[in-house]
Amino acid sequence: MFTGIIETQGKIAGIDRKGGTFRIRIKAPEIAPELRVDDSVAVSGICLTVTARQEEIFSVDAIGETASRSTLGNWKDGKTVNLERGMPADGRFDGHLVQGHVDDTAVLTDRQTKGNSVLLHFVAGEHLTELIVEKGSVTVDGVSLTVTEAGKDRFTVALIPYTLEHTTLGSLRMADRVNIETDIVGKYILKHLKGSKSLSEADLKKWGYHW
Repeated sequence: MFTGIIETQGKIAGIDRKGGTFRIRIKAPEIAPELRVDDSVAVSGICLTVTARQEEIFSVDAIGETASRSTLGNWKDGKTVNLERGMPADGRFDGHLVQGHVDDTAVLTDRQTKGNSVLLHFVAGEHLTELIVEKGSVTVDGVSLTVTEAGKDRFTVALIPYTLEHTTLGSLRMADRVNIETDIVGKYILKHLKGSKSLSEADLKKWGYHW
């Protein structure tokens, strides 16, 4: 489990592709020395398991299904990624519930500066936007953000200067694709609503309601 509060950034130091799997080496001097094999790390929003570590570099593996749902398949050497280790049980909960299970990607369509903040406008499939609500939470490349506007096929988030400086979102350009994870609470509610039937007068009477 993660919070969407980015600890640091790392750089892709190498990618080996074998069949449908990826082995990715990431240089991250700030956290790599503290990592152990089997630790979980959110890499630009994707929960991956540490498979090896050597000084300032750690390795993670990913399968084709992960690449198909995220931007991972297009990563190249030198790319900067957002990093967050799993939340400790006694840690502070400063973001929102993030699993590191990317649902799909969205595309940046506009960028507006308003005072000290920047508004990022994204277009996304309706299977994502039906789970994104105004003032709700969404994870963009691993960063926990509050939604300022939500529409049928698009949404907007606002970034403060600190987030722009300390995450990869500050360097996004038009048409860049990002990883999106919608709020897990919304997913469960939507599934429940889609699976439930409409209440009838007979149902209410059967359960003891009378008027």
